[in-house]
Amino acid sequence: MAIMKAPSPPSSPPPPHGSDGGGSIRRSPAPTPAPPAPLSLPSDPQKKPSLEWVPLQKHPVFASRSPISSDSGELRRGSAASGGGSSAAWDAALSRLYVWDSVSRCVHRLALRLRDLDADSASSTDFSVVVEAAIPSEKLIPDTQIPSIVSHISLNADGSSLILAGSDFLRVIYIYERISVNGNTVTCRMVSVASQILTGENSGLQALQISWHPFSNSHLGVLTSDSVFRLFDLSSDLERPEQEYYLQPIKPGSCHNAVSICPVAFSYGGHHLWDRFSVFILFSDGSIYVLCPVVPFGSLFNRRYIQEIYEDVIAFGLTSLNPKIVSNSRLAISWLEATFPDVADQSTEVGSVSLARAHAYAPVDASLSFQGPLCKVSHGEENNNIEGKAVGFLYNSVGKDSIIVTAWSSGQLQIDAFADEIQPHWNTSFPPRLDIDRHGDLRGFAMICESNFQDNSASKLQNQLEMGSNSSNNVDSVWLGPSPPLLRLALVDLALPNANPSCMLSLFPDPLVGERFYCVHGGGIDMVSLHFLPFSDAGTNPKPPSVHPILATGNEESCSPFLSGFVTIADAYGHLQIVGITLSYECIVVEMKGWKEPMPINYEFDSKSANDEEAATIPEFISKELLAGPKTIILPASASLRSLTADSIEGRSTLHHYIKLFHENYVEYAHKVYIELKEHADYLKTVIDAQQKRLHAVKQSLARYETKEQGINDRIDRAFKVYELLEMRLESFKTLPARNKKPLSRAEREFKAQLDRFGNIELDALHSAIEALNARMKRYSQPSLVGSSPQQTSLRGRNYISDNQMSLLKSSLEKLSIINEQNTQKLKLIENELKSQE
Repeated sequence: MAIMKAPSPPSSPPPPHGSDGGGSIRRSPAPTPAPPAPLSLPSDPQKKPSLEWVPLQKHPVFASRSPISSDSGELRRGSAASGGGSSAAWDAALSRLYVWDSVSRCVHRLALRLRDLDADSASSTDFSVVVEAAIPSEKLIPDTQIPSIVSHISLNADGSSLILAGSDFLRVIYIYERISVNGNTVTCRMVSVASQILTGENSGLQALQISWHPFSNSHLGVLTSDSVFRLFDLSSDLERPEQEYYLQPIKPGSCHNAVSICPVAFSYGGHHLWDRFSVFILFSDGSIYVLCPVVPFGSLFNRRYIQEIYEDVIAFGLTSLNPKIVSNSRLAISWLEATFPDVADQSTEVGSVSLARAHAYAPVDASLSFQGPLCKVSHGEENNNIEGKAVGFLYNSVGKDSIIVTAWSSGQLQIDAFADEIQPHWNTSFPPRLDIDRHGDLRGFAMICESNFQDNSASKLQNQLEMGSNSSNNVDSVWLGPSPPLLRLALVDLALPNANPSCMLSLFPDPLVGERFYCVHGGGIDMVSLHFLPFSDAGTNPKPPSVHPILATGNEESCSPFLSGFVTIADAYGHLQIVGITLSYECIVVEMKGWKEPMPINYEFDSKSANDEEAATIPEFISKELLAGPKTIILPASASLRSLTADSIEGRSTLHHYIKLFHENYVEYAHKVYIELKEHADYLKTVIDAQQKRLHAVKQSLARYETKEQGINDRIDRAFKVYELLEMRLESFKTLPARNKKPLSRAEREFKAQLDRFGNIELDALHSAIEALNARMKRYSQPSLVGSSPQQTSLRGRNYISDNQMSLLKSSLEKLSIINEQNTQKLKLIENELKSQE
């Protein structure tokens, strides 16, 4: 663990990139005289200043700033909005850090790298790498004025659009749509989103959370305080949402609880079956609801996963004898076939298309059910003594498990796992409102989503959990509509000193280890690690999670958050750098060695400890009995000794007794010490010889390791050379003319097969027919030698051809020649088409 400070990025931005970033940055070696920059910066026709790399905390963006407090209170109040609040965003593909400056009203764009420390620097510090930023950095200024305090910024998957959000406004900056460039200051185009919905501070409507959809670069999810979840498509319409879901979590007849239950946050699902089409919504009382399925129009998904879900619905839904199950299964199949037409197309070859694009579709007679509240079940005694209100929410998919973490204002973390699969469910009582354009295409829709609350669902699912989840009744209950249960894993108490209902806790996942997440609160940052998952670790004993404080503020009087920005930076070595921006605009960097996390200690009393084994190998130079010293002589507490004389019988007897004790204790001890010291030289020589042998063996091992290290370095150098050679060959391959050649479609393949058949069979027959016709034409067109004489004589066995027949034959030959020319032209066209297809 280490703390450090920051620098800034280059002046000109790289071109737009894809979302395939991997989430890690390349680490640079320890600096020699002038370390090269590992990040390739784009070329600029103007001359750029040379880059200077400094530690992130010492970058002028942070180091030159004086502590501010003008808007820190507003930032603290708004940090809960927009998903916990974060004034920093990380672009893993280009290694760029975006930081919002609340004073300059701009976004700083910093280019970062990780550099290994040299031996001298690493020995004097607790960390092995340093996060560096480039100077100069870019300053992105929006072309229009921002109306209020920015409490949250977020970058989309391809790094082209940046959200600037507050509680009552939403703006999007297009990073690569630059209006003007003045040195390192860039003016970018900024647009307003949902301005008719988020109209200002006096409207009473606030944005609780704003988040990009993970499967689309242009879709934005917005949860507002009026219990409406909206999905905007920024590529088509900035004001009108593509999808609207009006959430009704209250059971009919229980409206008296509506004031105390309000939405807090939401999270998109992961990559597990129907979870990728789900949206999980948390309410202030801790209840969790699910919307499924929710898919952005035009988003891309893996076709193999869609096919797996499609086959699962057919196998478990249509074969049931329950009409409700069959009805819900048919709705799910209809939705899959309409949203992903390629899945139902049996003519599409398996593996020919890897991605499936979601088409615009919504049932005309059914709306989504608001599945929930999700009931909670447990194998043991359940503890529901949770005070306060829910303030934070995190979903994470780990292996076979889907984990839900709820943060409470009392400083407790409730960790649950889904005990069953998420399934789609519709309600035919509320048909949706569809938005159709003049061409008949669906542009958007709005739905009223009512909760499918069931009074006895918790008891049923508790019984199913006790009886096992492999019964057919459990499979039927999934498709019948009950919400999937939550299995309680743990309830973690962070023991915050002054926890109250106004305390805010923010949760962030770990990009490297799925079983790990971070909680940011007023007292610092805590890392929570899960050591047991019900499905991934089936058959093992449950273990409680561990909590490791990684940063403490020392301020126990306030429970308000001290960070305005939080990002995690992963490198290729499995290490993690946590970058935090405080409310006073200071930068904090904490290094986490991800694969060396302290695990819970499990003591085994039957085995010897490491200290005992180490002590057994240490030789005993001096006897423990000698080191303990001589035995202490205990004199009797008697006052009559002073009255005794040495000449008396009693005095001589007492003196003889004490002389004997002195001889037994001190003289014999001195004799043992003399013997021990006399023989100690030879013993020490034996011990030193053994130590010299061990030292010689260690030196030989070090020499072997140094030799192997040189070989490993040579192999690494050769691997880099081979890598460079492969890159050169790849660049040369990219220049080949056929690199952009696309595979033929089915119609093109059929047309090519017809052309091949014409070229192989019918073309040869046509050539032979033409040659025969040409031969006949030449034979009949030649004047007869007999016909040139004035007298016409008939040949033996043949009849003479008259002039009329000859003229008819000539006209026929002329027609054949015309047909021949036309066929020749068609043959040339066919041959040219074949050459172009080849």
